Amino acid sequence: MLGVPAAAHADTPYDVLVFSRTAGFRHDSIAAGTQTIRELGAANGFSVTATEDPAVFTALSSFEAVVFLNTTGDVLNAAQQTAFETWIKSGRGYVGVHAAADTEYDWPFYGELVGAWFASHPAIQSANVKVEDRAHAATAHLPQVWNRTDEWYDYRTNARSTAHVLATLDESSYSGGTMGADHPHSWCKPYQGGRSFYTGGGHTVASYTDGAFRAHLLGGIRYAAGQAKADCRPETGYVPLFNGSTAGWSQAGPGAFTNTDATLTSTGGMGLYWYSAKQFTSYSLKLDWRLAGGRQHRRLHRIPAVERPVVGGQQRVRGADRRHRRGGSDDRGGLYVQVRGSGGPGCGAEPAGGVEHL
Repeated sequence: MLGVPAAAHADTPYDVLVFSRTAGFRHDSIAAGTQTIRELGAANGFSVTATEDPAVFTALSSFEAVVFLNTTGDVLNAAQQTAFETWIKSGRGYVGVHAAADTEYDWPFYGELVGAWFASHPAIQSANVKVEDRAHAATAHLPQVWNRTDEWYDYRTNARSTAHVLATLDESSYSGGTMGADHPHSWCKPYQGGRSFYTGGGHTVASYTDGAFRAHLLGGIRYAAGQAKADCRPETGYVPLFNGSTAGWSQAGPGAFTNTDATLTSTGGMGLYWYSAKQFTSYSLKLDWRLAGGRQHRRLHRIPAVERPVVGGQQRVRGADRRHRRGGSDDRGGLYVQVRGSGGPGCGAEPAGGVEHL
């Protein structure tokens, strides 16, 4: 029997609609995808209603999330579109799977919700998916490089400018990609009061027997339904400080740090690993980490404005842009820390000036 991933913590029961109507190409994986979501729901406390009848979109109030599972073409009429827009704006969530990006090209709201429309694809083949966010519920379980076989979409636009990119495609690992070095493959975003998650995977029947893909899909559903929290605002202009390479980092104090699968783990003492290659005095910092069990954890941030370190679990230091302040207690300087996603916390600071990314 195929194993079904379960959320790390029990969710409040919720209801999911799976919508798979097609007015263009029809994927033979729709049945497998629908069955997979039913199994994920049975194992994770959410009910699943599957339909291809668009009339349900005028009565969505009982659902927390809707999955567009390999939909194609124009699938909703004007009244159904309006009802869906109202439902999203009420704080509900959308999940787009693969050909959901090949849907409703003449509906601007939908184009912004899905994040990018389909443009083309090469033949089915294996490729490397590069995971950018190791904390989001849809990607926290994945390695830094995820090799799998599927049909790889190119998109008409790059979703990065309007969404938080979770994973990209490495076009050097397969043939026929047309988007270049920055080829988003999965992303999430807040949108007009609701939430949106999209994955380019899910063309093949085999995708739905792949445990890693099933967990990826589950994480996206949990985010869309409001069960898994994440900061899915767009991140542009960030420079990686650590993306698997320890160049520019220095060890201080006892112990050491191991570097496996782009994850640093402390061993042998409460030492300090610090970025010594460059000093930043005005920046936005975002940090993802994983916690094993209930161990104590500390992160140290040296804030040049006050010439002292800040150590702890959750704190925020006064920033210039109050629009993005979330949680913690006030102090001086330019840093805040927040909890981000079920896979592990994250942090960021958003005063005026340049931005850097850890």
